[in-house]
Amino acid sequence: MTEAREEVKRLLEAIEAFEAIEDPAERTRAVSEVLGDWKVHLARLRQIREDGVRALREEERKTWPEIAEIIGGVTPERAQQISKGLSGARRARDKKAAEEAGSAE
Repeated sequence: MTEAREEVKRLLEAIEAFEAIEDPAERTRAVSEVLGDWKVHLARLRQIREDGVRALREEERKTWPEIAEIIGGVTPERAQQISKGLSGARRARDKKAAEEAGSAE
């Protein structure tokens, strides 16, 4: 396993800090506060990744296989989808809409 970046380590340490809160009420309150805004945080992280993928492609002239390797655990096709902001949920919605449109014909 590769050495985790400092930012990743800090995030994981923060999660461990939640686990270490002894008072169950305080632990629950603290975690709930973060989870309440999680969609916002997740959207920000996805946007940061999307911007990075586009920069790798446009500025660094990386290929989709190279970008997929940088991301890790994704196919070149998925890397390209990430660059377009397509999440798993959106791909599923788009697929369902296409299927429904096809059956309406």
